[in-house]
Amino acid sequence: MEFLIEYGYIGVFIAAFLAATILPFSSEVVLTGVLLGGAAYAPCMIAATLGNFLGGMSCYWIGMLGKIEWIEKYLKLDIQKVEKVQRWIQDKGSWTGFFVFLPGIGDFIAVALGFLRANVWIVAISMLAGKAIRYWVWMEFVYKIQELF
Repeated sequence: MEFLIEYGYIGVFIAAFLAATILPFSSEVVLTGVLLGGAAYAPCMIAATLGNFLGGMSCYWIGMLGKIEWIEKYLKLDIQKVEKVQRWIQDKGSWTGFFVFLPGIGDFIAVALGFLRANVWIVAISMLAGKAIRYWVWMEFVYKIQELF
C-alpha cells in the first residue's frame, strides 16, 4: 500500500480500480494516505471516483459477456449469489448500479447488471454517482478526523 501512496493520484486511481474488482483491496487506505500526505482534494476525488468507476464497469462488461464459466473462474463469484442478485435487480432496473459501491455485494450487482444486459448508460450514470458520493463521504470523514488531531 505504501507503494501506491507514494504514487499519489496515480496510486489512488490504481487502488480504486483494483478495489472495484473482485480483488480484496482497500482504496480508502491509499486515498487516506495520499490525503494526509497533503494532496489536493479535487484530484484525489477525481482519481478515486474514476478508477473505481472503471473497475466497476469492467465487472459489468465481464457479466455482459455472459459466460458463467468466466464469472466463476476469473471473478471467483458464487453463481448462486449472482443469480440471487439478478432476480432482485430484475424488479429494480438499471438504476441499481448506484449500489455497486457497497462492499461485499457491489461486484455481484455489477456482474449481474452486465449479465442481464441492463442499459449501459443508466448503469454507468448511476454507478458513477454512487461511487462519487462514496468517496466524497470518505474524504469528508478523513478531513473531519484530521481536524480533531
